[in-house]
This record gives sequence, C-alpha cells and structure tokens, in this order.
Amino acid sequence: MENRLARLEAVQAMLLEIGQLSASCTDITEFIGAVHRALGRIMYAENFYVALSEREDGTVRFVYFVDTVDQGPSPDERVALASPEQSPTAWVMLNKQALSMTSDEERARENGNTWGQGSVAEHWMGCPLLDQQHEVLGAIVIQSYIPEHTYSEEDQALFALIANHVSNALQGMQSMDRLERAVQERTAALAREVAERRRAEQVQHALYQIADLSASVLDTDVLAASLHRIIGELMVAKNFLIALTHPDRGELSVPYYADERDSYRPNQRFPLGAGMVSYVLQTRQAQLHDAGSIARLRAAGKVREPLGNIDVASWIGAPMLVHDKAYGVLVVQSYDPAILYTKTELDLLAFIASHVAVALARMQADRAIRTAKEHLETQNAALNLALTQLQEAQTELVRQEKLASLGQMVAGVAHEINTPLGICVTATSHLVQELKLTKEELAAGQMTEESLDGFFDVVDQSLRIMTTNTQRAASLVRSFKQVAVDQSSDNIRNFNLGKYVGEILLSLQPKLKGRPVKVQIDCPADLELNSFPGAVSQIVTNMVVNSLVHGFERGQPGNITIRARLEDDDTVAFEYGDDGAGMDAETLSKLFDPFFTTKRGSGGSGLGAHILYNLVTGSLGGSLRAESSPGKGLQYHLRFPRKLRKAGEPALGLS
Repeated sequence: MENRLARLEAVQAMLLEIGQLSASCTDITEFIGAVHRALGRIMYAENFYVALSEREDGTVRFVYFVDTVDQGPSPDERVALASPEQSPTAWVMLNKQALSMTSDEERARENGNTWGQGSVAEHWMGCPLLDQQHEVLGAIVIQSYIPEHTYSEEDQALFALIANHVSNALQGMQSMDRLERAVQERTAALAREVAERRRAEQVQHALYQIADLSASVLDTDVLAASLHRIIGELMVAKNFLIALTHPDRGELSVPYYADERDSYRPNQRFPLGAGMVSYVLQTRQAQLHDAGSIARLRAAGKVREPLGNIDVASWIGAPMLVHDKAYGVLVVQSYDPAILYTKTELDLLAFIASHVAVALARMQADRAIRTAKEHLETQNAALNLALTQLQEAQTELVRQEKLASLGQMVAGVAHEINTPLGICVTATSHLVQELKLTKEELAAGQMTEESLDGFFDVVDQSLRIMTTNTQRAASLVRSFKQVAVDQSSDNIRNFNLGKYVGEILLSLQPKLKGRPVKVQIDCPADLELNSFPGAVSQIVTNMVVNSLVHGFERGQPGNITIRARLEDDDTVAFEYGDDGAGMDAETLSKLFDPFFTTKRGSGGSGLGAHILYNLVTGSLGGSLRAESSPGKGLQYHLRFPRKLRKAGEPALGLS
C-alpha cells in the first residue's frame, strides 16, 4: 500500500513537472528528454522514443530515440509514414489507439511477415499523441527487451495518462515552434530581400560611377583604375585586368592590371587570337573557367598561348560590346581555392562590361569629336563658324518643331479672329463718322427729331454688330488660350471632357474650314476628368490632323466621330473614328513607329501617331488600339483612368 501511494505521488509529481516544463522549455527534444527521465522514476524506461507527424508531407520525425539495442534515425530525418500493417508505431498513429503487446503476441501478429523495424521487444507499449481536435501529433513508445521488466495494466494506464499530458504540452510547443519557424523563415526572407536590395543599390551606384567617369574622365588609364575599385566593391577582385582591342593592328593592349603573381608593362601589346581574352572575343560571350577547363580549351586548340599564370582557381572574362562591336574584355581571376566565382559573379561582370563598353564608346566618340573639331578649327575658322551656325540652326529647327502645332493654331486662330475684329473696326469707324456728323448738326442748330432717331438707329445697329463680333472673337480667344496653355504645360487639373473636346475642335476650325468633313461629339455632359488636359488636347489634335492629311483628300466629304463614356468609376473609354481611306495591315502595323508616314513631303512628319501613342500610354497611363482596313477608315480605341494621382500623392485610403 505504501509503495502504491509513493508511486502515485511520483506520478503526480511527474505530471506537475510536465506542466512546468511545457511552460518553460522551448526545445521539443529537450522537453521529451526531461519526460523520459521523469518516466524512468516510476517505471522501467530504458528504451523510449517519440515520433512526431509532419502533416504537410505525410512523414514522421523520431525527435527523441533512446534504445539499448537498436539505433534510431536522426532527429531531423523525415521518414515516410508506413501503413498500419507495416509498423506498430504507424498502427498507433493511424488508428489513434494505444497498443500493448508482448513478444509472443508480436510474433503471432507477424505471421511470418516483419511488423516494424528493429529488434523484437519482450514487451512493447505505445500511445498516440492527439491534439484537442483529436488529430494525430505523433506517438510515444516505451519497450523492454528483458523478460523481468514487463508492463502491467496499471503501467499501461499511467503511460496513457502521461501520453495525454505530453500531447497537451506538445501541442502548445509545436504551435510555438511553428510560429518561431515562420518568424525565422520570414526573417531569412527579409534578410535575403535586404541583401538583394543592397546588392542592387551597389550595382546601381557602380553604374552611376561608370557613367560619371565616362563623362568626366578623358584618359583610358584613369578609367581602368577606377573600374578596378568599382568592381572590387561588388566582388573579390584582387586580380583584375582590362584589355582593349586594336583591330586595325590585330592587337590587344592592357592599360591596367593588378595581379598577385604576374606583371605586365603598362599598355603592353599582345597579338590578337592567342589567349583567353581572344577566346572571349571570338565567342562574344562571358566565360567562367578554372585551371581544368582552360587546359581542355588548350587541348582542343581553342586557346593557343594563354598569357600569364594559368594555375588559377577561378577565372571570369566578359566582352565589352556595343552593337556587336568589341571594345575589349574585363577579366577577374582568383588563385585562392577558397574564392571561386559563380554564374552570379559572371552575370554581374557581363552586366558591368556592357556599361563599360558604352562608356568607352562615348569616350572614343568624344575624342573623335574633339580631334575633328580641333582639326577643323586649325584648318578653317570660317568653317568652324559655319558649323556653329549649323548647330544653332538645328537647335532652332528642334524648337520650331516643338512649337509647330501651337504655332499653326496661333496662325489659324489669328486668321479667324481677324474677320470679327475687322467688322468691329468698320462698325466703330462708321459710328465715329456718324457721331461727328451729328455733333456738327447739333452745333449748327440743324438737329431734327428725324436725324436724331436716325443717329440712334446707327448707334444701336453698330453696337449690336460690335457686341456679336467681339463675343465671337472672345470665344475664339478663350478656347485658344485654354488649349494653348494646356499644350505648353504638364499640369493636372479638373476639366469637363465634352466641353474641352469642343474647345479643341473650335481651335481647329482653321484646319476644318473649307473641308466638307463633319465632326460629331458623343460625350456625357457630366464626364469630369482629373488628368492632363494638354495630353488630351494633343491627342485629339493629332487624330483630327492625321484624318485630314491621310484619311481624306482635299474636297472629299467625310465624317469624324468622337465618343467617350465611363466604363466604370475609374476608366474612360474614348473612341475616335473616321470613314476615310483607311490602311492595309502592313501600314497599320507601323502606324505608331516614329518617322513612319505615307505622306512624307506632303505635310506628314511621321511623328503624329507616335506622339499620340506615347501620350496615351505615358501621360494618361492608359492603353491604345487601332483598327483599319482599306476604304473603311481608321478607328482608335483608348482606355485611360479618369483620375490621375500627382507625383508624391498617396493612394486612396492610405496615409
């Protein structure tokens, strides 16, 4: 009786210890080891293991395994869960039931087939570990290989009770473990992201330095030394070489090198086609090699005479190409077996080499320009003046091209305003003359009621004529002013699309005047936009002008239709179409190409549709599609947001 009471007290102490351990212990293996030691104080537990289920892939891990006969798997090894017929542990887990069996019972169950792995125990006892939803967490097993140590029904009941407490503790610890693993995985992902961003920033900074050097450095030797420092910030580059090509002489020169074993004279020349640098130039591809692969290239005859020490641990070379023209090769190599380059470093060096090639091309072009300029200045000062005048003329042509659309609008509107203003001047002159005559009659005392009434009629008629024509002129000026301001600025503002398109068409009246082309607008009166009105003005202007130049011959009647609607709260559908000449599929495929026109020399610059496409996809942030066939006219289908956010403005609902 006293032994039983002492055992119950030991069990109670063990259960209390399990509860305390689950609250303080964060390592599952350490926790189960403590349970094993506590279990050994109340029953025989020399052979004890715990298997935990990995639900995501249907495997188990034997996180704790102590056995006097067999050796268990590694705690981190994932083992495929067997079927209940193959393993007593799997039977316990899949049936969610406790199992106790002696060696005789196990042999009888096996019936000639092996049930489980490992040695046959004198007594085997296992219990499932279940969570609160009765889902399997794993199994806890205790076994004895000694006939003197078997487990009674009381032992089995105590073991089941302990398994239940271990299940509760493991559920909490696994939840914490999953959370910690998730945090660790997220932290690792963030660390990789930070490293990638830092790497990208370093590469961007390196490219900025290269661009800055190409603009400020005139000497290739200075550029090469700076390149070594820049590349050394991105990778280990103790051994660095830059080789430049001289195709006219069939040679390579080395303006800069840094090598731990070899030495070269500055700008030493080497024959083209002999070494590894020449092999890179021949293949036009970046190369990654070691001593073995270099030896194989030599054996294959692809590299005849490698220059310098070939006992390298790792070698990378990247060609400097611009439009398939080779300017040289960048080489980085390592003699240290601990420093081996990978495809990452190879791709990075190739990326840097392409930008260095552009820098070299720019420097060579600058030198050529300076040489030519100096030669021209030396030969003929007058020719230099002519060149300057030509450059000024080119600048002026560019400026005039930019203002061409606005200038044509000014000329047209000025012509249109001339008529109402001329009428106003005539009416004013006539009114002044009548006023003079009336004053003379009044001074001579010859004023009659009839002549006064006639004067009032003239005044009334003249004022009506002046009012009507000044209002017409004001309307033209107003329309021109708004459209002109919008075309010369890039500000976002609120405007009514239908009214604004009407103002644009009013400013285009000089081009439409005398042409039997009708323009119809179908736009909701309440369609308000917060966008770039200048872009909308330029788009509509280019569409109408293109129709007049390419779609309709002069004197040919036609129709232009402009439709707009709101597809949803944020997207405007803008449709433009004419019933003009149209175009075939080949011409349509080149419609938005710059400088493509079918009317070169007849008013077509080849930039109208190209500018239109860039404004829709760029400034308005939308999409553009064109449809056409011969004789069926041309239709544009635009989709763009109704509201554009200004730079720096937060998205809706965010602060």
